[in-house]
Amino acid sequence: MKGSLCEQTVKKGGTTRFRPRPFVRTGALYLEKFSGESNKSAEKEEKIMQVYEELVARGLIAQVTDEERIRDLVNNGKAVFYIGFDPTADSLHVGHFMALCLMKRLQMAGNKPIALIGGGTAMIGDPSGKTDMRKMMTKETIEHNVECFKKQMARFIDFSDGKALLVNNADWLLNLNYVDVLREVGPHFSVNRMLTAECYKQRMERGLSFLEFNYMIMQSYDFYMLFQKYGCNLQFGGDDQWSNMLGGTELIRRKLGEDAGAMTITLLLNSEGKKMGKTVSGAVWLDPEKTSPYDFYQYWRNVADADVLKCIRMLTFLPLEQIDEMDKWEGSQLNKAKEILAFELTKLVHGEEEAKKAESAAKALFGAGNAAEIPAVELSAADFAEGEGEKLDILSLLVKAGLAKSRSEARRAVEQGGVSVNDEKVTDIRMSFAANEIPAEGLVIKKGKKNFKKIVVA
Repeated sequence: MKGSLCEQTVKKGGTTRFRPRPFVRTGALYLEKFSGESNKSAEKEEKIMQVYEELVARGLIAQVTDEERIRDLVNNGKAVFYIGFDPTADSLHVGHFMALCLMKRLQMAGNKPIALIGGGTAMIGDPSGKTDMRKMMTKETIEHNVECFKKQMARFIDFSDGKALLVNNADWLLNLNYVDVLREVGPHFSVNRMLTAECYKQRMERGLSFLEFNYMIMQSYDFYMLFQKYGCNLQFGGDDQWSNMLGGTELIRRKLGEDAGAMTITLLLNSEGKKMGKTVSGAVWLDPEKTSPYDFYQYWRNVADADVLKCIRMLTFLPLEQIDEMDKWEGSQLNKAKEILAFELTKLVHGEEEAKKAESAAKALFGAGNAAEIPAVELSAADFAEGEGEKLDILSLLVKAGLAKSRSEARRAVEQGGVSVNDEKVTDIRMSFAANEIPAEGLVIKKGKKNFKKIVVA
């Protein structure tokens, strides 16, 4: 079939014309379709709220290629779907969280997930959402990150007995012959259309490298390979991946004459339109060594009032009926909603025991929990030997506790009256402690209203 990427031919009056394919349909349309059918039987109402309809009701679906077909696949457990994860760090983060939860939901409904680790695409780097080119990584770094991803994904996805697959695109991308790719894949991509993709438009002003320009082709080739090797019929991803995903469906159609679908997940944005999952100190990681269960809990406990109910609906597995009731909450009830959100998400990522510990530690700040659960930072005698007179001042303690990124930031916090030690406000930046002056139960340092750590001497 001729025509540029994402177009189809239409025969009219003996001539061939081109028109854009009718790709974009949002899940909201389906809800609207049933909005006036209140008189249907209970049996039909139950049938309507299947897994696809639940995804729509939770606000998770942004765009789909063919809603009727995709709804049929996922509702009947016939979807073999993939989501790609480029191993650009040694841990998954909150930005991956929604995708992992989606995979879990669909697997619970009988569908088969493929977690595609981008060992090959990570060597190029996705330009989507980036103002500058990603840092190039070595093969060794990428392989290490891949292993870290595998362990974390197992909390969400059941890989036993072939119920899910974990695949690395390095297995085929790194063995490709460049000339073969140009000949076999290149003719099916229109440069003009590629340049209209949002991920490229954002970069054109500052400069888009040819290296990154190839990312769409590589992601499209992934879908093409997964379709052939594993019968993968759907690709899911973030809403910023739409152009890349359409490239894959088109490549399959052009090369194989088969239909494959794509669906994008609503990006997790706060009420200000900014991506969630970032703090002043950086990303919120799923690895407990990079973001402790307590800090993870606190991130969600501190979301804005305007965002908490949306997050509960999109991220938790609480029944929709319960969430609908919570939509009526306001005022102080929203604090309860935040506690529910924080507990449920911490339980998903770190397990129920760690969630309970984090909850108890948070309550201890206000005198209603177990102080033993306050997250602790262990220091040794050697740490104190670094300081003048073998003492560490309050600025150093704030940095070592992870409550400040630098001494200058710590200084500002003290001078602004935002630091306390064992509930006593600190006014002197020269306050210092020797190792033997730290109580056996530890020294609780608080910065601001909700950030605190316990210093203990090992």
